[in-house]
Amino acid sequence: MTERITIRKPDDWHLHVRDGAMLKAVMGFTARHFGRAIIMPNLVPPVTTIADALAYRERVMAALPEGSTFQPLMTCYLTDETDPDEVERGFADGVFTGVKLYPVGATTNSAAGVTDFEKIRPVLARMEKIGMRLLIHGEEAADPAVDVFDREAVFIEKRLEPMTKDYPGLRIVLEHLSSRIGVDYVRAKAPQIGGTITPYHTLLNRNHMLGSGIRPYYYCMPIVKREEDRRAVHDAAVSGEACFFLGTDSAPHPMAAKLAVVGCAGLFNAPVAIETYAKVFDEAGALDKFEAFASLNGPAHYGLAPNEDTITLERSPWTGPDEVKIDGPEDRALIYRAGETIEWRVVEG
Repeated sequence: MTERITIRKPDDWHLHVRDGAMLKAVMGFTARHFGRAIIMPNLVPPVTTIADALAYRERVMAALPEGSTFQPLMTCYLTDETDPDEVERGFADGVFTGVKLYPVGATTNSAAGVTDFEKIRPVLARMEKIGMRLLIHGEEAADPAVDVFDREAVFIEKRLEPMTKDYPGLRIVLEHLSSRIGVDYVRAKAPQIGGTITPYHTLLNRNHMLGSGIRPYYYCMPIVKREEDRRAVHDAAVSGEACFFLGTDSAPHPMAAKLAVVGCAGLFNAPVAIETYAKVFDEAGALDKFEAFASLNGPAHYGLAPNEDTITLERSPWTGPDEVKIDGPEDRALIYRAGETIEWRVVEG
């Protein structure tokens, strides 16, 4: 039995750190174990311009622990009015690593998202031309006619399949895969499409959230689904296939908002993320594939070099923290796997 493993320092290819007091409270959890992270732009107001991204990057850097070498990779929030020239300038200047597509109303802070896919065609064409990555929250916008458990499948059929045909050179990331259909689609469309996988979509199905009392702290978008979907996502993560890579979608919320009558979607998992992935790979007998998933496949999809530094994890149980304190009225945020035994621990890096 493997008791200790050293891998290249991982990257998080899908991360929410919010802003203000929340940003200051949570940023260190990712920075201590990850080399880089794609920073999501769904603030209020969203990050839609080069100036927005530069200002947000400064705030992220200011929230890092002293001496940290962590690198935030900024993204542009795609709207119906996004200017292709602004996107290209931001990419050429090293400000934007990618553009994030939120269908309007699909998830947290997506009210400014895309309402008309015809209007974004000039941006997609320009991104295809310059080799810029499109990051997609791959769910059909909230619609009473579409079952919440089918939004990923409907988006793939209605939006993504035509997009891949119209822009065959456009490199895409279908984020937070949550269904067998999503996994199979990424596999069939690789290498044009890569897919990020969260730690919780490998471990949770809808019974965990709804089967014995409602557990609102498991509520996320895309929602956790059937056991066959969880198994497909899990197996994709540990497969070693180059099209699947790490993206925590760690998404902190103030506890009052998370547990409200109409609660927020998102699981704050950064404090236990890399350790939870290690558990998943260990239990699958796939620790030999862990480095590829966590540290190599993501950079390859983005055309970047992997990190040179390493981290070391060992089998050493500890207890996951319950919450993180936040200065000001937001008070605290709940943490995924709070109070559970976390089987692996980072001991170096």
